[in-house]
Amino acid sequence: MSFILHHPSTLVIDSAIRDWVLLPIVAFILLFSILRHYASIYFKSNKEPPVDKFTHFQTLTKGQILGRNFNFIPLQSFLTRKAFFNREKDGEFRKKIENNPLTAMADPNNMTEMMKNNVQTMVPNLVMFGWIYFFYAGFVIAKFPFPLSDRFRAMVQRGIELQSLETSYVTSASMYFLILFGVKGVLSLLLGENVADEAQLMANSNPLTMGQMGATPGANPMLMVDFGKAFESEKDNLELIQHTHEPLNESESALLAKWKTQ
Repeated sequence: MSFILHHPSTLVIDSAIRDWVLLPIVAFILLFSILRHYASIYFKSNKEPPVDKFTHFQTLTKGQILGRNFNFIPLQSFLTRKAFFNREKDGEFRKKIENNPLTAMADPNNMTEMMKNNVQTMVPNLVMFGWIYFFYAGFVIAKFPFPLSDRFRAMVQRGIELQSLETSYVTSASMYFLILFGVKGVLSLLLGENVADEAQLMANSNPLTMGQMGATPGANPMLMVDFGKAFESEKDNLELIQHTHEPLNESESALLAKWKTQ
């Protein structure tokens, strides 16, 4: 480890660490992330859900938009749209839909997609972390320009056991994770907006967080939605809405009157 110790808690980091440790770590993570992005595009399945899934999804989306923006339309317009979704016999939200989300999970094709997604996420992370830990373990490579409390020590000083060191100093292993989770903005500039978030990928690869994220990795989200329950919930939401459009009733007349006076 190449630094000069001036005080038990103060270090002057050698500039060679920036050139031979920090910059190679940043370049390696960036290039490896670009490679993984194109690999995920190459291995991505083009399987589309059935047409009825698209229909249900669009219907649900329209109902949710109506529920969020009902105050911006007149009362009669709201009641007409509400009747389209909630009328007794043929309302869109009253249709009986046979849908079992577990069927999508049991589909061999979806299981294959899950395995491919896990491999594309975990293997590159293991390779990158193994490479950095093998070559640069124990390096203090940067210092935050602001102080941190002691509870952040385990997060920013992985790989060393030195309680006297200021918490604002960062080790190579911790910098790897910080760069990995913050590289999405740079990748978006280089590759466009359709770049997966590293935190999302890692959470989707963890069986403990799949349910919290609302989707199974590798599976199309539309295949995992129980549209029967979603329609029933949205129907109840529309029934509970109390339309309060009165403040906007005269907005057109007021706007025209103000325009004429000008």
